[in-house]
Amino acid sequence: MFAKLTAARSLFAVAGLALSCLFGAVAPTPASAAIPYLQLNAQEPKYAAIVIDANSGEVLYDKRADSPRYPASVTKVMTLYLTFEALSEGRLKLTDRVVMSPRAAAQAPTKIGLSPGDSLSVDEAIKAMTVKSANDVAVAMAERLAGSESRFAALMTLRGQELGMRNSRFVNASGLPDSRQISTARDLAILSRATMRDFPQYYSYFSVKGFYFRGNYIKGHNRLLDSMDGFDGLKTGYTNASGFNLAGSAVRDGRRLIAVVLGGPSTAWRDNNMEDLLLTGFDVMKRRSRGERTSIAANIYEEEPSGPIERPSTEQGDGDQAGLRIVLTENPRNPGPVKVSPTLRGAQEAAKPKAAKKPKGEWGVQVGAFKSKSLANDQLKLVRGRFAKMVADAEGAVEGAAGGAFRAQFQGLTSDAAREVCSALKAKRMPCMVLSPR
Repeated sequence: MFAKLTAARSLFAVAGLALSCLFGAVAPTPASAAIPYLQLNAQEPKYAAIVIDANSGEVLYDKRADSPRYPASVTKVMTLYLTFEALSEGRLKLTDRVVMSPRAAAQAPTKIGLSPGDSLSVDEAIKAMTVKSANDVAVAMAERLAGSESRFAALMTLRGQELGMRNSRFVNASGLPDSRQISTARDLAILSRATMRDFPQYYSYFSVKGFYFRGNYIKGHNRLLDSMDGFDGLKTGYTNASGFNLAGSAVRDGRRLIAVVLGGPSTAWRDNNMEDLLLTGFDVMKRRSRGERTSIAANIYEEEPSGPIERPSTEQGDGDQAGLRIVLTENPRNPGPVKVSPTLRGAQEAAKPKAAKKPKGEWGVQVGAFKSKSLANDQLKLVRGRFAKMVADAEGAVEGAAGGAFRAQFQGLTSDAAREVCSALKAKRMPCMVLSPR
């Protein structure tokens, strides 16, 4: 359903990103620069929405599409994007096992409920996230791919910015309440489009209505998969702070639309609003093809939701998060002592970051220049996560420079190692510059 990206367009996009990261020549937008400090306006309605043409990316309708909102479990679309990326690159297989750590097992519902040391396949883990919205599985997958959830969250934020999500910041893989985790309707639409565009071979996971897990049938709670013709994904979300969220997509007459609805007061209101937006969008597209000049806004009754958020039943999945409160914390809650099997303990010890080795050389590499120190540190984490073996002996450092740029560097390499690192990064179209001894 999508127009294929031309090679020239891809190369220009990558080149622009690399140059801006490496030299800091392009200042970030005010919104992206302020991501860590975004605050929701308590006086503004929670509702926000957008509808886009999946093929062209044209925005057909938007309502507060750039206002910061809590994404709740729609967050898992980004967790799944990175999972699909690992599968497509051969770093992960559907038959691989995802081990439940004590921290993952201690996550708040909704969850699969495996004990520490138990595991499930990657295929089962994907279904657990798309169907059950399992928070424990999201954390376990994050740890499987990046070693820790915090490292994975840094990758989520960076990948989001690469995709064009300028107003999003992720601090966890599940979407459980955290006031630092912010996105917008527009950004979530960009993410939804990128997921189906970049990994069409895995998009069908979002259409799964239920699956059997260890003899039990787990039914999903995306009701539009049953009630709306052509609707085939993507992800629901709910917390007390966010209201009822849904990123959805549907196909009619060869056209695909993507819509995001955030802050609905109830499941029914959210679903009805999603269906109205999509159906009106399809009608507008058809009438435009006949030469009419019209829009979704001109053909839909824009009713603002009113009244308190209705807490859903526990059967709904994401609704189990209703009693949780947003807390500002840099450290996860300590789940207390948990018995760990010797097998898992050995795996955890092997997965722990190794102590930094003594630098072997006086050369280094610069992997980007940024307008904030936090973004530079995020880039260091990203490179270390992807090229762990190559930079294992290097020391990550962020150096300030004239003009306010912060340079992300790995120091303590030999000349050959520095060139090897840059060669590997450039092969992945990532910025890198060899730094000779001073």
